[in-house]
Amino acid sequence: MIPSSAPAHDAVADADANARAAVRLSRGVTATWWYTFGGIVFFEVMIVFVWATALLERGDGLEAALTVFIGGLVWVGATVPLLLDYRNTAELTAASRRRRAIAPIAASAAYGVVALLVSGVWTFAAVPLIAAIVLLTWPPGVRRRITVGSIVVIAALWFIDTRSTLRAEDVSSLYIIGFFSIMLPLMSVISVWWWDVLDMMNRARASEGRLAATQERLRVATDVHDLQGHHLQVIALQLELAERLLAADPAAALEQVQAARVSVAEARQGTRDLATRFRSAPLSVELANAVDLLRAAGTVAERTADPDVDSAPGDVFGPVIRETTTNVLRHGGGAWARLSLTRTGGAWRFEIANDAGAERPADAGTGGGSGLEGIARRAADAGGTLEVRPEKQSFTVIVTVPITTEDAR
Repeated sequence: MIPSSAPAHDAVADADANARAAVRLSRGVTATWWYTFGGIVFFEVMIVFVWATALLERGDGLEAALTVFIGGLVWVGATVPLLLDYRNTAELTAASRRRRAIAPIAASAAYGVVALLVSGVWTFAAVPLIAAIVLLTWPPGVRRRITVGSIVVIAALWFIDTRSTLRAEDVSSLYIIGFFSIMLPLMSVISVWWWDVLDMMNRARASEGRLAATQERLRVATDVHDLQGHHLQVIALQLELAERLLAADPAAALEQVQAARVSVAEARQGTRDLATRFRSAPLSVELANAVDLLRAAGTVAERTADPDVDSAPGDVFGPVIRETTTNVLRHGGGAWARLSLTRTGGAWRFEIANDAGAERPADAGTGGGSGLEGIARRAADAGGTLEVRPEKQSFTVIVTVPITTEDAR
């Protein structure tokens, strides 16, 4: 059954909407991470600046302020690996995360000691180490307790500093130091918590897509089982009957064998019809699905299609689109891809181009690979041609098939 143009149009619209939603979500997740990363780093730099300024106002001299400021920038740089590891938590083992955290934690503790020796302010000693600790991967309950404890410790040290090393007349410096120091662990934890929520949503979306694909495969498997089970049962009965009749009535046995052969042919045809039903789709949908798949893999993909693209020979271009899209995902550079299926003179022309990958099949340029050989055979069977253009910065596959009378209708 050939799908009508309205469902095909709706399918294309749905595919486009899903592709755009996937791209927006992917970009949103990445952007949110960099907002989180930038916000934490910026807040740390602000604290270092506030500390250095407070030392200048207190009269500790330029040398002490520069020591605190430059050392603070080194400490900020040391927290960057902790943030990057936090984003890639799922890709690292627990032991690997612990090993990678040793150097940043040590650098943070060392800076705290230096800041304490230079300024005599205990708050300066505690904040860098605490800020690094809260960026480690903790279970939710443990992180909450660590955050509350950190705030209490910093507030207590700040209160001690206000009674000893920090001068009471510098009211603005006192409260600015206290506010920024207490807010740093709280702000960091809230930021990474928000990132965890968004990351969880993104993983849930991916799991939903995998579940949908699994359900579809189960549905296909059920249909295949029902179809083949019925035909195999009939064939088994026919052959059993032929075996019983063989000695007494060879002619009747032969009829049953012939009937079994017909049943085999029906089973084969039913399987082909079932495969066609699940695999065939309007070419506009095939193109939309290909672009959706490429975008989901992080590739910037674009497509151009003739208005009546669905009248092109789907039995030729459908498998070609799927095969070449798979090749782009497998061997391409992953940065960009362009697909087009248009009328050119008296032929349909499909072209897919992508950035050249770091590794390319040795036979990609000659058409000797099994994938390209299959595409070439399909094109030749339809009276068309395959052209492969391997270039330094790109790789292009072009399939041209003449327009037949049926296509023109």
